[in-house]
Amino acid sequence: MAPAMLAPAHALNSQRIMIYLFPGQGSQSKGMGEGLFERFPHITEEASDILGYDIQALCLEDPDEKLGQTQYTQPALFTVSALSYLAALETSGEKPAMTAGHSLGEYNALFAANAFDFATGLRLVQKRGALMAEAKGGGMAAVIGLTHDQVAQVLDAAGQGQVGLANLNAPTQIVVSGAQEMIPALQDAFKEAGAKRYIPLKVSGAFHSPFMEPAKSAFEAFLAEVALKDPELPVISNVEAKPYAPGSIQQLLAEQITSPVRWVESISLMNQEPDAVFEEIGPGNVLKGLLRQILR
Repeated sequence: MAPAMLAPAHALNSQRIMIYLFPGQGSQSKGMGEGLFERFPHITEEASDILGYDIQALCLEDPDEKLGQTQYTQPALFTVSALSYLAALETSGEKPAMTAGHSLGEYNALFAANAFDFATGLRLVQKRGALMAEAKGGGMAAVIGLTHDQVAQVLDAAGQGQVGLANLNAPTQIVVSGAQEMIPALQDAFKEAGAKRYIPLKVSGAFHSPFMEPAKSAFEAFLAEVALKDPELPVISNVEAKPYAPGSIQQLLAEQITSPVRWVESISLMNQEPDAVFEEIGPGNVLKGLLRQILR
């Protein structure tokens, strides 16, 4: 992995700044977590007890084909990424100097920074996934080959105020989100603007957009009842593309549901220090691909 990044103040004298990146929804796959559930049986049992179903069977076998459903995807991904993190700690004995996560992955980044324990994090993503699964009438699409500004120009001209920027994944990989009927209607406009590909996504709602306001409000009320701590190391917020400020965790986790994921800015911020190394922790390698595009 290419060297990079922004070192926290306490690590500026270190020769190696390790930054862990945690993936979000879309990185799930049948068989994920193989070897991890047996390695951490107590956490596996705890997860199944909290969720009310066999998390190991869901991830490894997906017998009822539920792994692709948001309310199951999010707890499953959180669990596997958490186990992957614990395995990485056992193997290397090295804690990261900084963490970041893409959308759902931000919960794993906060878990790694001791903002909450595993059980609390799992209950948060279980509630988040259930609320997001209830969202209807929205859609999303990936736009490949246009910059942030070019995508914004197309939306200003043809989006009718019903579609906005959702995930700023890479310099020329943007996800848009909004009214379901507008997603296919925008394809010609993006192709005419020079997009290489326009890919409607298989999602139940317009995630990371104002269409998720009911989910945000409900999640805000849920968060108010949960004890959360300030992260013990810098965690880069999707909403602000900078480290969490003291006392901001409840607010930013609620806002994340309706706000764009500012991934390019987050990576660019962390890339300011030359002595750090990025490592993706969790299933898949989506973030490695995005990292290559951003750093290039």
